[in-house]
Amino acid sequence: MQKEIHREITPLAPEDSFLVFDRIKDDFDFPIHFHPEYELNFILNGKGVRRVVGDSLEEIDNIELVLVGPNLNHGWEIHNCSNKKIHEITIQFHNDLFDDKLLSRRIMKPIKDMFERSAHGILFSEKISKEIKPKILKLSKIDSIDYFLELISILHDLANSRNQHLLSSYISENKNFENSDKIKKIYEYIQENYQKKISLKEISDVVNMSPVSFNRFIKRRTGKTFIEYVNDTRIGYAARWLIEKELSIAEIAFKCGFNNIANFNRVFKKNKDCTPSQYREEFSGIKRVL
Repeated sequence: MQKEIHREITPLAPEDSFLVFDRIKDDFDFPIHFHPEYELNFILNGKGVRRVVGDSLEEIDNIELVLVGPNLNHGWEIHNCSNKKIHEITIQFHNDLFDDKLLSRRIMKPIKDMFERSAHGILFSEKISKEIKPKILKLSKIDSIDYFLELISILHDLANSRNQHLLSSYISENKNFENSDKIKKIYEYIQENYQKKISLKEISDVVNMSPVSFNRFIKRRTGKTFIEYVNDTRIGYAARWLIEKELSIAEIAFKCGFNNIANFNRVFKKNKDCTPSQYREEFSGIKRVL
């Protein structure tokens, strides 16, 4: 079963620290993807959902807690689950939120070791999942430094827990995706300028390449054209603002770099498999970025 795997652009901006989704869903199909951020995924009432992490393919039980490391392929499929109230809490945070100096401290060693193991994906035991459940359930209700401290507390408890199970037999082939000065420059330039039109000549000049060479480079590294890559960033911000901001869809479209509402609707539907208005109406839950 060969499926397309795409590089997801998460809604986390460089100045953000972490994102938390807390929602009840009756549909739990997430196409296989990867991203450089760490992801902690907690699922209740999802018995029968199929989890894909690297080369691991398993049905989950009623309680599920998994840590996915940077750029490891992962996804979920509804599969044999008939429950219409699946509770999902997803926490994403930058892979450099905890830098090497902090992680080198003795007190952080368990977390550092866990991060290294997460390159394979880690399934935590039912016991620790139940014990940690109250802390995870309150994450979307707290703010700023309290959130950060609670996240460290959760990571510490998980790192020291027993019966952790590594999921994938291999480490991601995507691990060097961001390890390129050119990709970093492109990413940073898009983050700073996505709200305006970016010409192919303009972005090519940023990395001292001809437009033709740049087109080949970005397609080879991302599997997308430059326009598709920019639009992924724009749609990421649009999805975030549709939930967080009291703005009209047209205002959001222009704010994230689309100067044509019809084009915005078309690109959004292709990216999210629903219209912007459906996305806003159907999202039931909490989405926080701090």
